[in-house]
Amino acid sequence: MTKIRKQYSDQFKFKVALEAIKGLATINEIASRFQVHPNQVRNWKKQLTDDGPMVFERKSGKHHQTLSTQEAELYEQIGRLKMELEWLKKKVT
Repeated sequence: MTKIRKQYSDQFKFKVALEAIKGLATINEIASRFQVHPNQVRNWKKQLTDDGPMVFERKSGKHHQTLSTQEAELYEQIGRLKMELEWLKKKVT
C-alpha cells in the first residue's frame, strides 16, 4: 500500500512560513495548528527567508501550456514536411 503525499498550495505554504517568521508561537504549535510536520514548517520558513515569496510560486502551469502548444505546432510542421517530401519523391521518379 502506497501512501499519497499531501500537496499544499502556495498560499498555504506562505501563510505557515510567515507565521513561523513572526515568532509569536513555537514551530511545534504552528505545526499542530496547521496539521503539518514541524520539519516542513522549518523548511518553508528557511525557504521564505532565503528566497522570498517567489519560492512558492508555481511556474509549471503556464510554462507547460506554452510548451504543449509549441510542441503541437512543431508536430504539424513535421507532418507537412513529410508529406512534401513524399510528394517530391513521387514526382522525381
